[in-house]
Amino acid sequence: MVNPVSNATKAAPVQSSSAVARQQAPNAVATDTVQISAAAKVLQESVETSVQTSQEARSGDPQAQRLLAKEEAAQSPTK
Repeated sequence: MVNPVSNATKAAPVQSSSAVARQQAPNAVATDTVQISAAAKVLQESVETSVQTSQEARSGDPQAQRLLAKEEAAQSPTK
């Protein structure tokens, strides 16, 4: 025989983990990290202006220093 249930309690709603995260850190700032592939780095260096290269060489960038030395050697007249 079936007896009616009279003292059933209502279950609390389940929150998703993203909803819980938003409640715990409402002032958090989202940050993204970008990693550039090697090919993209080469492309970026190839479109760099001579002014940028000079600035980087003065700040100690060895790649920029080699590039400037190579360009100066190509411009100087050979005897």
